[in-house]
Amino acid sequence: MRKIIYSMSISLDGFIEGPDRDISWHRVDDELHRYFNERIATMGGFLHGRVVHELMADFWPTADQDPANAGPMAEFAVIWRNMPKYVYSRTLERADWNTTVVHDVVADEVMALKEQPGGDLAVGGADLAASFAELDLIDEYWVYVHPVLIGRGKPMFPSTDAVTALRLAGTRTFGNGVVELRYERAETPSRD
Repeated sequence: MRKIIYSMSISLDGFIEGPDRDISWHRVDDELHRYFNERIATMGGFLHGRVVHELMADFWPTADQDPANAGPMAEFAVIWRNMPKYVYSRTLERADWNTTVVHDVVADEVMALKEQPGGDLAVGGADLAASFAELDLIDEYWVYVHPVLIGRGKPMFPSTDAVTALRLAGTRTFGNGVVELRYERAETPSRD
């Protein structure tokens, strides 16, 4: 069965974006971008909320046509265009670029999507990921910690009373100081 992976870049103090959606502090160089491309190219689809989808759709469909975006950025533009996308939105009626609009996060529908053949599914955006987490649908977390403190902004994880046990699946350090932390859901012991 396919996994749902929540992948996000964060500041050391836990924010995915600063005030006014500022991500200028992200340290995505060619090494990190190539690594992202390698990981994402094997995916079976992107699961995004409307805001993330619209931000991506404003740039990536034609990013490879600009010579300034050569290399990993141009490679990602092709990956993004070709990848099946599911945008979760109650207001959006249609979307372009190989995108299916889904109006609500319904556990049974997500499980049916996971059972389809293909690569794992990447959920993007803190709000949508929180909805998936509430329904216990996230299998792995890929966190890219950037060496910066931004003080305030949007946290990767909302406040919750729930506890989710995780197991470290791997780490990697990049030349720019970004550290990847990969966690899998810990198996819940059976009550036999």
